Order: sequence, then C-alpha cells, then structure tokens
Amino acid sequence: MEVVVASSSIDAGIGCWDLQTGAEQLRYKSCASPPHGLVCVGQRFLASSQLRDPSANSGSILYWSWSKPQIEVKSFPSEPIKPLAANSEGTYIVGGGVSGDIYLWEVATGRQLRKWHAHYRAVTCLVFSDDDSLLISGSEDGSVRVWSLFMIFDDLGRQQADHLYEHNFSEHTLRVTDIVTGYGGCNAIIVSASEDRTCKVWSLSKGRLLRNIIFPSIIDAIALDPGEHVFYAGSRDGKIYIAALNAESTSSSKYGLHIINSLSNHSKAVTCLAYCGSRNLLLSGSDDGMVRVWDAKTHNIDRVFKHAKGPVNNILVVRQELCFNFRPNSQASSRRHGSLLPPALDKYANPTDEDADADVKAVIGLQSTCRKSMDVSYFSSHVINNQIKELQQQGSSAAAEMEMERLKLDCRKSTRMVQQWKKMYENMHQICISELLDGNQAGISNGNPT
Repeated sequence: MEVVVASSSIDAGIGCWDLQTGAEQLRYKSCASPPHGLVCVGQRFLASSQLRDPSANSGSILYWSWSKPQIEVKSFPSEPIKPLAANSEGTYIVGGGVSGDIYLWEVATGRQLRKWHAHYRAVTCLVFSDDDSLLISGSEDGSVRVWSLFMIFDDLGRQQADHLYEHNFSEHTLRVTDIVTGYGGCNAIIVSASEDRTCKVWSLSKGRLLRNIIFPSIIDAIALDPGEHVFYAGSRDGKIYIAALNAESTSSSKYGLHIINSLSNHSKAVTCLAYCGSRNLLLSGSDDGMVRVWDAKTHNIDRVFKHAKGPVNNILVVRQELCFNFRPNSQASSRRHGSLLPPALDKYANPTDEDADADVKAVIGLQSTCRKSMDVSYFSSHVINNQIKELQQQGSSAAAEMEMERLKLDCRKSTRMVQQWKKMYENMHQICISELLDGNQAGISNGNPT
C-alpha cells in the first residue's frame, strides 16, 4: 500500500494520505520546503530543505520519522540548500546550494563526503539515475549537467579530468524547473523542463538532444510514463500536457508538435507531479492547494487531497510497508531525545582528516543487479591508502610494496571493468536511439520539423 506525501512553500507542514482509502495519516509539523526540497530517504524517513527567508545566507535540513509529527533532527548547512535527492538505498543525501555548489553527505554518519562547484548559479533540481550511478542537476543558469559518482569519488580521475561532469546540456535559455530520468542508467533518456517554455529530451548514451517540445505555457513539473511512451508536463496555465516521446502528433494539433492531449482541473498553476507505477496513477499538486490523483488510462480524477493551507510544491509516493516498519540498526543513529534517526548533517567537511581528500571514506558499490553480472566494487583511493598503511604495519616494507602494486593494479582493473560495463549498455541501447533519430530525420525530410 502506498502513501502520498505533500509539502508546501509556506509553513503548512507535510500532509500524508493513504493513496487507496484517502485517509489522512500523520501531519508532520513545521515545514516550508522549496520546490524539489522534499525527499524520502531510503523509504525510512522524510527530509526537507527549508528556505523560510529568501534573503538569508543560511538554511536548514530537517528530518521527520514516520511515527512522530515533530521535527527530530535539524541540520544547518553552510549555505541555503534548495533541491534534495537521495539514492535508492538511502546511503547518501545530495543537496544543491544557491551558490551553484552540490553537497554530498553520508546519511549514517552525517559526514560531508563531497562538495563541488556544479553551476554558475543556484541549483534548482537534482535526480539520481535509476541505478544510482549518475546524478543529474539543473540550474538557474539554464544548464543541465550529468555527474558520474565514480568520477566524483575518484581522486586521481578528478585531478586529471578537465571537468567533472559527463555531459553539459546548455540548450535551455532560462531557468531549469524540473528533470526526470528514464530507465537504463547511463543509457537512459532524461527530460528537462525550463522557464523558456520548452521540454527537451536528451540521450545519455549519445550525449545529445533528441527532441525539443515547445509548450503554450511555462512548465514547472514533469513526470515520465513508466513505459516511456509519453511524459506529463504540468504548466502554469493549470493544465497537464501529455507529450509523445517516440511518435509525432500532427502539425494541426491545437497544442503544438508532439503534444497529444491535456488534463485540466486545477484552478491555478501545476507545480509538481508524481507517478505511481503500481496503480498507473498520475498525481498532481498545484498552487490551489489541492493534490489530484488521475487515472492515467482514462484521464479521470480518482481522488482529491486537500493540503492544510497554501500551495503544494512537492509530492512523493512511498510504499507504506517499508517506511512504517522501519527500525534502524545502525550504531551511528542519533539517540538524542529518543530519536532513532541518523545524526545531523555536517556543516563542513571534517577538518581532522589528514589530507585534502580524506573526506572520501566511502565505498561505492553497484546495485545488486549489477553485482550479479560483475562482482566488482570501486574503492576510493583513500580507502586503498588506509589498507596499504595497515599492511605496512603488519609486514616488511618489501611485502608492503608488493601489496601496494597489487592494490593499484586491482584498482585499474576495476576502473576498466566499469568502463566496459558502461560501453556494453551503450551498445545495447544504440539501436533504440538510432531508430528514434532516424524517425525524426524522416519527419524532417517529409516537411515536419522536430
């Protein structure tokens, strides 16, 4: 059974409803979240960034457990954080700062593992790829950038690379408002929305634009159909437009090329969208303070939830069985005031680390589906260096040097295997992308622009 979670930009708390029955669950207090500032961490607890004063030079990130309405953990980052994202297992929380920096924290300890300058202006949205290997960010500067976590945690690679990002998509001319990603990891498509009234479809494997769709109004929210046939675009005119990903609409469409239909019931701008794949439902939030649940097949409204007050700007769909039965077993969990949640996030990287990159003390493992086909974990250089020091203390210097060379060789092999894995999926996905490009080219030759 799923629950719907919604927050507002004013201090109206977080609403939570049973998606099937419509019954309201706990209302979580004291939350004023920015767009994309609400996240469920590993389906274990809720986290939200807070921007109560737009002119303030500091912000906060708050945690709520599922069983208590009060805030349980407060963190105070070094600058205001707008979007938040967490990987699927809830190992990491990533935040986008108003300066354009991105911060990555380890949830269990609260340590700040990484910070890097990602954009020239404030970060507006963050999303992980379905396999958690990539992080995609959007900004007020109009750019969409793709970051590989392998590179972010690779000390040597960071030093040798001209830039950290895998792709830099800069075709948007105004602020990026939302980003969604499909299935396929580094071979997925992503869709970005912007205040320039366009949504753009990108290929991660090709690193290029596949489709540009112009809408009648600014799009602030998008949701992708699980089959990746269409995507939904929530606009400031109160409509939810349905746009085709792999087919063209006729040039006589009243909405424009590739826009095949629309849903209309909100009285004000549509600010956020979410898709429940298990029930084939589309959920929309609006400045009118309502959350509407749409049957994606019939386009009928299945249910309506009313937020306490103010506009709705974030919606999540979370499986209840996982979140409400959570009992953490980490010794790093906070025990203050009886809280079972992790500790607060560090404001800065740990200054007691021995070297400049010693804040990287993490192991990045591929998802379980990837481990079955490739039994490799990618270790940061700091972890390897610690292992070498232990070996040097245990044995002779000659034996330690031999072991050092072996570890370096293993690291290089692991890196090559990761690249081979990415290449394999690129080849598998190439046929689908080529067919889409060929179809668009055929449309151009017939007089229909893409």
